[in-house]
Amino acid sequence: MIRCSASSCQRGAILLALAGLLVACAAPRVVPPAPPAATVFEAQEDFYRRAQSMGQKVWPIDAQGSLIRITVHRDGTLARLGHDHVIASRNLHGFVAPEAGRADFYFRLDQLSVDEPALRAQAGFDSQPSAEAIDGTRLNMLTRALDARRFPFVFIHVTRRAPTAPATTAITLNGVTRTMDVALQTESKEKGITVNGTMSLKQSDFGIIPFAVLGGAIAVQDRLDLQFRIVAGR
Repeated sequence: MIRCSASSCQRGAILLALAGLLVACAAPRVVPPAPPAATVFEAQEDFYRRAQSMGQKVWPIDAQGSLIRITVHRDGTLARLGHDHVIASRNLHGFVAPEAGRADFYFRLDQLSVDEPALRAQAGFDSQPSAEAIDGTRLNMLTRALDARRFPFVFIHVTRRAPTAPATTAITLNGVTRTMDVALQTESKEKGITVNGTMSLKQSDFGIIPFAVLGGAIAVQDRLDLQFRIVAGR
């Protein structure tokens, strides 16, 4: 049996308590609500109004049928003390103009869900964080990783030259815009369209420092994996 001195045992207990607190994250506090929708989307809305006035199909995005799922993986030498997370948006707003090969939509960061049990199961995770840990993850995401008060919205601008071509996708997050090509699977119907796809991006590309504590012993990976289903129609 290994024994330790009172001082060393006390230091060990404090370290374990601190690690547990950091994994479960700080006690939740109220995050100020996001301001009204940013005016940056007004120019996009003008485009769709003009397209509709010229007889082109313009379909609003169906927020209830659409979903963006973001998988965040743990990292660090003490990763076993943390959790992988699933972040999701079910509140997309915007438009799709299929004849113009264009879509624009946005969502609010403070409306993202964290670790819904069904989405964690779909991602292949066999554990479920506690409500306290989920609240802490949400708080850290909005205030420490992201500056959700200053940049409350994520904007996505999509253009596609041909139905089978990759979509050029510009994502504005944390006040930074990055563009990438994304392969899409599209299902068109008479009164709507459904678009599915996957992509990965790095937080650091948007000026975000991935969350880490204890000198990086408990952290999240820079890469985020996204799976999305966008439904638009009448």
